[in-house]
Amino acid sequence: MKQLLKKGALLFLMMLVLTACGKASVANEDIKTRIKTSPTIVWGVKTDTRLFGLINIESREIEGFDIDIAKALTTEMLGKNGKAEFVEVTSKTRIPLLKNGNIDAIIATMTISDERKKVVDFTDSYFDAGQSLLVKKGSPIKSIADLNARTTVLAVKGSTSAINIRAKAPETKVLELENYAEAFTALQSGQGNAMTTDNSILLGIAEENPDYELAGGNFTDEPYGIAINKGQEPFLKEVNHALETIRANGTYDKIYQKWFPKK
Repeated sequence: MKQLLKKGALLFLMMLVLTACGKASVANEDIKTRIKTSPTIVWGVKTDTRLFGLINIESREIEGFDIDIAKALTTEMLGKNGKAEFVEVTSKTRIPLLKNGNIDAIIATMTISDERKKVVDFTDSYFDAGQSLLVKKGSPIKSIADLNARTTVLAVKGSTSAINIRAKAPETKVLELENYAEAFTALQSGQGNAMTTDNSILLGIAEENPDYELAGGNFTDEPYGIAINKGQEPFLKEVNHALETIRANGTYDKIYQKWFPKK
């Protein structure tokens, strides 16, 4: 019996090692080389963010600005037969999924920051956003200056928003939730006085919920970039070149006007 247990434990250990090695090889493979022979790019995207990445309940397709940009970049890089595959990520899961090789790139309202540059590489900025506050119409909160020790602000785990609000309004309480849907539900139920994230995301929520509005202007600059794993410089250059091309040929402007016609 002891011999069998030892053999079983050894087999289990070998399986763990093989699994880890498999993940490491996937994470370290050269993406530029792979997509030339297997024309599919796996993009990490959000599925709960109106205007950027949101599941259409009727079609079950993910729709939004990030999705259309990813499709345009895929076509530019791989031609009409290229396939853009989408994997759902959140602010908390996107970098781990990238590092593990589950996705090739993150295009998910991700702000370029010095801290994040330590673990991932970024393309040039593809969207300029800024952090703001969402409140119910009639709220006494008109700007970030109205936040104090008696107010609670809702944010999303793993985002720069929680860090920024603590720096800009150190007295206010910050409650972090898993995603934007949970944060907004908490705002509706009175668990907080305001919700904070990028203005672009809040505009999407306000568009769908007319009883809510943005309070004041932006209090940070939040340039969005496409994140790519370290060690993938050839792929990074390809994505940057494709981004430059769709800007130059008018594709980017068409997508922007589709999702932000009044902005």
